[in-house]
Amino acid sequence: MRAKASSLHSPDATAGAAAKTFSIGGQLLAAPRATPGLHLVATPIGNLADITLRALETLAGVDIIACEDTRITRRLTERYAITAELAPYHEHNAAQARPKILERLALGASIALVSDAGTPLISDPGFKLVREVCAAGHAVIAVPGPSSVLTALSVAALPTDRFFFEGFLPTKEHARRARLTELARIDATLVMFESGNRVQDTLRDLAAIMGSRDAAICRELTKLHEEVNRAPVAELAAGADVLETRGEFVLVVGPPADDAGVMDQGALDDLLRAQLARGSVKDAVAHAVELSGRPRREVYARALELAKTVGDGDGKN
Repeated sequence: MRAKASSLHSPDATAGAAAKTFSIGGQLLAAPRATPGLHLVATPIGNLADITLRALETLAGVDIIACEDTRITRRLTERYAITAELAPYHEHNAAQARPKILERLALGASIALVSDAGTPLISDPGFKLVREVCAAGHAVIAVPGPSSVLTALSVAALPTDRFFFEGFLPTKEHARRARLTELARIDATLVMFESGNRVQDTLRDLAAIMGSRDAAICRELTKLHEEVNRAPVAELAAGADVLETRGEFVLVVGPPADDAGVMDQGALDDLLRAQLARGSVKDAVAHAVELSGRPRREVYARALELAKTVGDGDGKN
């Protein structure tokens, strides 16, 4: 059975005339019509068997499944013989699709929002939709399940009592190093996403700023070629050149040591250069003093030296 692609204007999307079913292991199961409202349904991050029974029942029982890429979601719906309509909802069409979803909800439709993998809204489109659906007075129902953030935390063998999810880091080196310098001050385990074509550079930047911390590189979680490497950041960075870069990565870095209160000179310089490139010496110094743990006089003197190299020689302070 094949899930049909749909327009959110499709007149039969809420008709619900046909019996709603899904299949597990060849056994056809009935699904009750889903409650009217927006259902946020977590989907597998790799292994399609990780779907929950409630998620299957919800996806089979809604009128429309709004998804990032219908081709990816169709693999899931075909696996479980779900025939609900699929309609695209992604960052490029969200502004046009949101009003249509709100119109359908106002007519009593039940709509599921899924991302390509994992929990909707986590580094994926959906926040504005949820906000507008709530403002319109419609129900928003969470159907929890897989999350690459929590999966990586659980296997990294690092502290989990406090963690900070960063998502994707900036793509440009200076901005990335500046952001990592800021993250280094957070007293918690850090969780970051990274693409295969940048993971080697990011590991080197991490080594320069947080080299002594324990970390884990999680690649292709729950998939056939899942791989988790655990070691100090500097050691992981040393092997970056031979790292398999195909697939999706989650980087987990342990919290700072108790005595890691003062930023080293290289990290301070990176932070100041990034701040000077987009602001005044005064603002750069204030930001760096807060993050570095170094005396203001020392930071100010260094900022004046570096300002000359980043084109901020106009004397602003």
